[in-house]
Amino acid sequence: MSTKEQPAEPASKPLTGRRGDPEPPPPGGVLWTIAGDVRALLMLPAAFTMQVAHPAIAAGVDQYSVFRTDPWGRGERSLRSVQLWVYGGEGAAEEGRRVRRLHKEIQGVDTRGRRYHSLDPACYAWVHATGFPVYLYAGRYLLRRFTPAQERQLYREWLQVGRILGLHDRDMPQTIEEYWAYWARMLAEEIEPTEVARELVATDVPLPRPEVGGPVVRLLLRLTWPALRVAFLRFRAFATVGYMPPEARAAIGLEWSPAQERRLRRFSTAVRLLVPLLPERLRYLPIARAARARWHAAAR
Repeated sequence: MSTKEQPAEPASKPLTGRRGDPEPPPPGGVLWTIAGDVRALLMLPAAFTMQVAHPAIAAGVDQYSVFRTDPWGRGERSLRSVQLWVYGGEGAAEEGRRVRRLHKEIQGVDTRGRRYHSLDPACYAWVHATGFPVYLYAGRYLLRRFTPAQERQLYREWLQVGRILGLHDRDMPQTIEEYWAYWARMLAEEIEPTEVARELVATDVPLPRPEVGGPVVRLLLRLTWPALRVAFLRFRAFATVGYMPPEARAAIGLEWSPAQERRLRRFSTAVRLLVPLLPERLRYLPIARAARARWHAAAR
């Protein structure tokens, strides 16, 4: 769940762990390979939208988040946090503690009239749980189809991320079989087409212009933003719904046509073939790239 986030710690400031902190996912594992790949940028919007399809999470985001007024900053901070959970090393658990501190005061009444607190495991565990099925489903298009052994390894590593976030094992399904039962129950009983979820796939909503680059870039953005905004919102909706597991689409009430599926497959094939040809500095996001470089250097 996103809040009126405080800025994340600067990348130059080292994070250190505490004795007894949970271990992040192992270097060289399945999650290490995919979470920092640039193709993850296409996967994460589906997970975020599934999160806010939970009534309590939608209520918290609607009241506390800056996703409408500062979507670019909010997205950058969220992405950095996700990367640190996986690639943060000793600082991963500290980032998890920072996330919990940010959510400590978020509470209220959800869209069904129920009291909620954002750190209640019933809500907080769902935020964590959405990542696993999206990696599996979107990965079939953008990466590869995982073997059963890789799926189980990915789930074990995703449980480690849950511990980084401060979840207890009792609050997370401990096996992949338990997970799919939990997933089915959540889609049947909790997930719904909340206003926030629908807004994240809408193509006619306001979207502030990103303030990036120098004077020339900002001028070009100012002149072209009306057309770029429409194109971006359409692509965001296409990727968000397309890379979302079909059963989650159905629970949220999102439509997806055979023609859209064909376009998604063509686009995904191009991405899947192109990205592996890129150099490391372009293929991986900055935090992942730095962590991978340290790991390779230590192995030599």
